[in-house]
Amino acid sequence: MAPPPLLQLTGIKLTFGGTPLLSGADLSVSTGERVSLVGRNGSGKSTLLKIAAGLVEPDGGTVFVQPGALVRYLSQEPDFGSHATALSYVESGLKPTDDHYIARQLLEELGLTGSEAPSHLSGGEARRVSLAYALASDPDILMLDEPTNHLDLPTIEWLERDLGARRTALVVISHDRRFLSNLTRTTVWLDRGVTRRLDKGFAFFEEWRDQVLAEEERDQHKLDRKIAAEEHWMRYGVTARRKRNMRRVGELAALREQRRSYRGTAGAAAITAGSAQQSGALVIEAKSISKSYGDRAIVTDFSLRVARGDRIGIVGPNGTGKTTLINLLTGADTPDSGSVKLGANLAIATLNQHRDSLNPDTTVAEALTGGAGETVMVNGTPKHVIGYMKDFLFSPEQARTPLGKLSGGERGRLMLAQALAQPSNLLVLDEPTNDLDMETLDVLEETISDYPGTVLLISHDRDFLDRLVSGVIVPEGDGRWTEYAGGYSDMLKQRGDDLSRAAPKEEPKAAKAVADKPAPGKPQKQKLSFKHKHALETLPKTIEGLQAKADELQDKLNDPQLYVRDRAAFDKITKDLGETHRKLAAAEEEWLELEMMREELAGE
Repeated sequence: MAPPPLLQLTGIKLTFGGTPLLSGADLSVSTGERVSLVGRNGSGKSTLLKIAAGLVEPDGGTVFVQPGALVRYLSQEPDFGSHATALSYVESGLKPTDDHYIARQLLEELGLTGSEAPSHLSGGEARRVSLAYALASDPDILMLDEPTNHLDLPTIEWLERDLGARRTALVVISHDRRFLSNLTRTTVWLDRGVTRRLDKGFAFFEEWRDQVLAEEERDQHKLDRKIAAEEHWMRYGVTARRKRNMRRVGELAALREQRRSYRGTAGAAAITAGSAQQSGALVIEAKSISKSYGDRAIVTDFSLRVARGDRIGIVGPNGTGKTTLINLLTGADTPDSGSVKLGANLAIATLNQHRDSLNPDTTVAEALTGGAGETVMVNGTPKHVIGYMKDFLFSPEQARTPLGKLSGGERGRLMLAQALAQPSNLLVLDEPTNDLDMETLDVLEETISDYPGTVLLISHDRDFLDRLVSGVIVPEGDGRWTEYAGGYSDMLKQRGDDLSRAAPKEEPKAAKAVADKPAPGKPQKQKLSFKHKHALETLPKTIEGLQAKADELQDKLNDPQLYVRDRAAFDKITKDLGETHRKLAAAEEEWLELEMMREELAGE
């Protein structure tokens, strides 16, 4: 027999204004269950979690929480109250029996000391403090609303590991597909006020959703045909037997009411990027550029060539200088040394991540038109601002809405609309996916894929990067950056999965002074580790073996009859050859790096 639920929401109803936000939503969570709560922006996901957490009272329905069960809710906008430090806020969430060391340990694992003043925290720091508060008490039910927003990749992957090791029941709202796929085993879809449940993880959701919508569309088509048939009978049928006819009149009225009450799915965003004339073949050429702030090196001796049509992702921990690197490459900032050459006919459109820079008193229409007239220029063609707003899922009534009243997702869509209206052949996108729902992300992804120019993209969304970019630039520490071919997953296979080693670390001044000062009479000299020496000795044989395997597989593929004779074997050999080439390239890259390191150390 299945265990009783820790949390049970049944028939939840809630109305804000005219249209019901929730009109019969259910949510059930059992011990250790991992649920992804998905739906469009504005569908009521956050509100449903707030109802479950007891922060919002529904108009109807029942809320049951198992007596004694501890529930923790992570809000998108944390309230730190009057706490003077991050540590005191996290400790306030502990149970009386909890060890207070847990709070400090979690903060340290999240890159904080605990002495930070909540009023001075950045968005990413505030999210990490809130996560520490939610995790510290090891609750029975953990409800997370967009937990990965404003977090860097090392922190997201740390959070995945931490949550995966806990027995806590989870309910997660997130636009991060990879995060949901890795963690969840049940999916609840909130759509037009009601919920549907899939007893599989998020990885199966999109195919299931498309099937449900296709069936719904077929049912509506059948209903339309039935109404048309009944209306035809009303006009041309036999008028005798009045009582029977009146029954059919009533049935027709019921059918029409059913059709009127149907709430269709929300439309998809129609995102288009303005394009300028084609840029030169070489878009950016950076030669040995360096940039420091005080004693801290942000970029050291970095070179890069960006060709027309390239899509380059830049990833790494917060604070490593991703935005600074973008500014150097696009000419918005000047390097301390080295040179940056921009290609001919370059027109740059930029989306920055600072959505709080929007004037809260400016209306949506004014932000898009610049306060002049009622049209927006898109691809050199004037378009009425209301029509352009609809493309980005804004209603006409929102034209006069102050920006300060918009949600995080709406502010994100507005900044996208501003940036993409500009004619460009180089798109620079700094965290474009924050707060966007998955459907809008899909359209944005298609827009970038079809964009005829060049793209530089900073993102912590692994799935988004894998789908879009052809190269990834990663910080290696001390201002060093390396470019890897392929997407995010390809980079991890070549480099390894420890992105946190590039994170900036603050050392106590006294310790730093001792570390910087070599011992008298003992010059410091680095040496290759045993692991590196072993790799240098064994990699040539590995490379030789992989090359031999690749040659063997290629010989089999050269058989012109193989495809006709055995399609399955052809497909398998093709797949094996691709994998062998990938391993060969990674091994050659590793050997080259180690050999360069050996020569550098030998020359000291």
